[in-house]
Amino acid sequence: MQLIQIDKARYRKHLNRVIAGCAAGLAVGSLAVSQTLIALFPDESGSHFHWNLTGVVITSLAIGWLLNKYRTHSFMTEVVYVWELKQALNKITRKMPKLKAAGREGNADALLAIHYSYAGSRLLWQLDDNTITMDELAIKQAELDSVAAKYNLTLNADDYNEAILKQF
Repeated sequence: MQLIQIDKARYRKHLNRVIAGCAAGLAVGSLAVSQTLIALFPDESGSHFHWNLTGVVITSLAIGWLLNKYRTHSFMTEVVYVWELKQALNKITRKMPKLKAAGREGNADALLAIHYSYAGSRLLWQLDDNTITMDELAIKQAELDSVAAKYNLTLNADDYNEAILKQF
């Protein structure tokens, strides 16, 4: 997955609309389904927990299906890209201890994966205005750059491929 610059304002606007739509859809849909089930199958004890839960589950599945169906729509481009980037970074994070150990020994693939993780995190944090930890990231990037220089490696996030994680 290549790192690309995306329009922050458009991303935030679309993300907020998707979140609001999902929240509103979940509230309205789960109430509609549960109230319909309660009307069709009333419980004499007055407990309708199972129908309410069924309404939430059915509506959640419907929202998930809709999000998946429209993930290729132009409105969803930035939202889906950020979601997929977060998944890619999570895969790296789970292997980070092994990557750092291999990186200290000069493994170019490990160093590249770490570099991609830092670059992707920087991009995400800028999109989400999470600049508090940027100084810490800059320190880690400087450490990575010194290790790469020690082994005469040039790291480019565009060269990263998820397949290299399989060896760790």
